[in-house]
Amino acid sequence: MSAQQSSVNSETVEQTKQQIRSLVSEISQLSKSEIAPEEYYAAFLQRIVQALAAIGGAIWIMSDNRRLQLAYQINLSQPLLDSSSEDSLRHSRLLNYVTQTAESQLIPPLSGAADERAGGNPTECLLVLVPLQSDGNVEGLVEIFQRPDSPPATQRGYLRFLEQMGELAGEWLKTQKLRQFSDRHSLWAQSDHFSRLVHESLNLRDTAYAVANEGRRMIGCDRVSVAIQTGRKCTIEAVSGQDTMENRSNIVALLGDLSTRVVATGEPLWYEGSTEDLPPQIEKSIERYVEESYSKTIVVLPLRKPKSAEEQASDATSRGVEREQDSVGEVIGALVVEQIESELPRNVMAPRMDLVYEHSARALANSMEHSNLFLMPVWRTLGRAAWVIKARTLPKALTIAGLIILVIGVLTFVQKDFYLKAKGAMQPVDRRDVFVSVTGTVYAVHVQDQQLVKEGDMLVELRNPDLEVEWQQLVGQLQSTREQYNSSLDARARADAELSQADKIRLEGEIVDLRERIKSFEEQQLLLQAKRAELKIKSPISGQVMLSWDVERTLLNRPVQTGQVLMSVGNLEKDWEVELYMPERRMGHMDLARADLDKLEVSYILATDPKTTRTGGVKDVQRITQVHDDDGNTVRVRVEIDMSEIRDPRPGASVTGKVLCGRRAIGYTWFHEAVEWAQANVFF
Repeated sequence: MSAQQSSVNSETVEQTKQQIRSLVSEISQLSKSEIAPEEYYAAFLQRIVQALAAIGGAIWIMSDNRRLQLAYQINLSQPLLDSSSEDSLRHSRLLNYVTQTAESQLIPPLSGAADERAGGNPTECLLVLVPLQSDGNVEGLVEIFQRPDSPPATQRGYLRFLEQMGELAGEWLKTQKLRQFSDRHSLWAQSDHFSRLVHESLNLRDTAYAVANEGRRMIGCDRVSVAIQTGRKCTIEAVSGQDTMENRSNIVALLGDLSTRVVATGEPLWYEGSTEDLPPQIEKSIERYVEESYSKTIVVLPLRKPKSAEEQASDATSRGVEREQDSVGEVIGALVVEQIESELPRNVMAPRMDLVYEHSARALANSMEHSNLFLMPVWRTLGRAAWVIKARTLPKALTIAGLIILVIGVLTFVQKDFYLKAKGAMQPVDRRDVFVSVTGTVYAVHVQDQQLVKEGDMLVELRNPDLEVEWQQLVGQLQSTREQYNSSLDARARADAELSQADKIRLEGEIVDLRERIKSFEEQQLLLQAKRAELKIKSPISGQVMLSWDVERTLLNRPVQTGQVLMSVGNLEKDWEVELYMPERRMGHMDLARADLDKLEVSYILATDPKTTRTGGVKDVQRITQVHDDDGNTVRVRVEIDMSEIRDPRPGASVTGKVLCGRRAIGYTWFHEAVEWAQANVFF
């Protein structure tokens, strides 16, 4: 029985050791991680209490003013949590004594030193106290509440175990401090970079964009906007990540309205999803903006113009006391910070926003003061041009100015021929387009391209099945009606004496109706016969067919509609002309020239012979504007040409022509289209 009990005890001890080793391994891994302090203290103390099977414990951390503050506790008694109780004071003095001596302590229950400054243990638990040290400095304290009935050797084991765990916690604190120093150094570098950029320019727009973009990087939020107060309203001057803004957009307008309302109160706004404590006017404004922007956190800080040292001293003297508000002046705008997807805590954002606020307020105030100087744009332009009057650059400046004046004089006073250029084509004067009179499908083509035809020759035959069906129906209806009419006449002749007067009247009415129907059908037959005749398209004049070379593939079996042009027939033996498609925007110059000159001269070149320039004269100008495929709205200008200069003319040959419209200044002839565009789009 004794052997079996010994075996059970040894197994229990081994399991306990294994559990403690596992907890120690977890604490070691935990101390190497980069979790937040709150999470580390909770996990560290829980595992220590579990490993020692203790009643409870606490972790105390040194604050910036070197005072111990409770970071985490387990089962800490209520009297020790009450800072005004006697037990809490004795306990605090004990903790301070341990941190000053930097030595681990085992304090029996309800014990205390004769020196009251050393404090004492007011609890009924054994206190195991181990200071947490980093680089030789005490950064905190681990306190364990243990049962007092354990043997002295076991209590010393508690102390050694806690000292070892304290070393791990000290290493973690050291790592945390190094990380804080690194973050602080990075923040200082960012702050230096931010301050240099926002103070780099005195231009208000550039400064606002620098504040918005660099401020967003400095704070680490999703968006920063800068609003400038003009009168009683705030307008959004810059938004981070946006090169340009549409001031009429909903989100910009709502943000400007929110900034205006917050600036009117003079107090900063911090919105994190709840509007319970906000004034009604701000509550409505921020709800409308959140619906558009989907922001989780919105901070609006009114920007105030910092006062100079002289102004602060003057205000303090006049009021008899210096107050905090004396260091700031009037509100000049607002800084809006938003979190849309990021979730930085307030204690992280607030110090960075304060830093951004200080530099931004001063930089924007300086930029506004500089921009509001009287005639500042004029002075800025003169300042940039000051290099012109310097001694070394004066000869160069005078030379350049002289050349510019000379060029302007030449462009203004020297005249040259003023031409209006247009595209066109060469065509015979006597030509006709062959149109489709009746919708149908091309059944047969009787001509080829460039074939000579006479007036009335067959060109194309069409088929229209619907028209044929309608013709057959009409023929059948006409034949049936005629048969009815003849039957009625025979009936009237045979039974003239036997019919009553009423039947005679009825029969006479039928005969008249049938006669009118026959007349109507005959008229419809004539119309359909004329339409059927139009399915055979003939040449309107004698001349040459002008069509694509592949006639069969182009026209055969092709559906065509009424009014569609199939081909052209032109008399190539008679006179030719050039058709220019003059853009509508140039017709004003041409109309003025036609009023001053009897006949306008035209110079043109053929696409087939671009090296030879030929001349002609304007014969006629169309009175209406038509849409041309390539040149848009155009007016057709007919040009009379000399055919003796052209060998082997081709209908439709491309032509580039220039119409001489008098003489104008060189500058106007070169840049008249740019001048007209500015007159129509800028000055109008």
